[in-house]
Amino acid sequence: MSGLPSAWTLVVLTTFVSAVPISDVKDTLQVALTIPDNETGVKVSQWTVNMNVNPEELGNYLEGDIMIAKGLTRNGMKDESLRWSNGIIPYVIMGNFDDDQLNLIHEAIKEYEKYTCIQLKPRTDEEDYVKFVSYNTGCWSYVGKIGGEQSINLQIPGCVTKKGTVIHEIMHATGFWHEHTRDDRDNYVTINWDNIEESSTGNFAKLSPNIAQDYDIPYDYSSVMHYSAYAFAKNPIIRTIIPKNPSAKIGQRDGLSKSDYQKINKMYNVCSITASKIKT
Repeated sequence: MSGLPSAWTLVVLTTFVSAVPISDVKDTLQVALTIPDNETGVKVSQWTVNMNVNPEELGNYLEGDIMIAKGLTRNGMKDESLRWSNGIIPYVIMGNFDDDQLNLIHEAIKEYEKYTCIQLKPRTDEEDYVKFVSYNTGCWSYVGKIGGEQSINLQIPGCVTKKGTVIHEIMHATGFWHEHTRDDRDNYVTINWDNIEESSTGNFAKLSPNIAQDYDIPYDYSSVMHYSAYAFAKNPIIRTIIPKNPSAKIGQRDGLSKSDYQKINKMYNVCSITASKIKT
């Protein structure tokens, strides 16, 4: 991984995020963490559907699957300039996806059309747009609109095995971070720090309320943005995230939960501009 930041560098940088606004460290994060990573690609190439983690949790990126771009806060972005105008996200698909994988991407897009005010539409000549690609660098996305062309990388086949993985990466692009980083998460889950890989502890940093935005939606175990129970585990059969509700399941990648689309619709609040949607 010559020329790329070490895993320890990622820990040092990410542990500061919960203590200070990300605007204070964004330039350093951008330099260190916006580099597609071949080592992540090797890990994702070895992922199978029978494993107890999701493929996007295998990355060396921030929180596993996030590229950092200038101007971002965390969870739900407060800077409206980083949201997509009128909730419209132009896109192109450029990866080497087969028909089944293309259908999976389109099914993920349809879920946003069904449940949210977001419109993903094929790009014509828009300056700001998302490009779906399939490089061997894992599953990753930027958070929110960064300006110009921005990629959602879906490595084949791991990142296009479950519809929810595609939905997860698109939700990053709409402007959301992971559910487990909410400031109130300790009321709902216990983090088993002893079983987290040393290089990955920064991926579990909580966010201070002044930079996180949850739109007054309660913590959601079933969010498509929630880590799985074994994410970044030293011992792969011991949980790193333990729900305080013993019956709760976390890490699903089937589709948007009710709270997911409620948060998206509250962030964008453009249902009067787009078509009528299910938004309860």
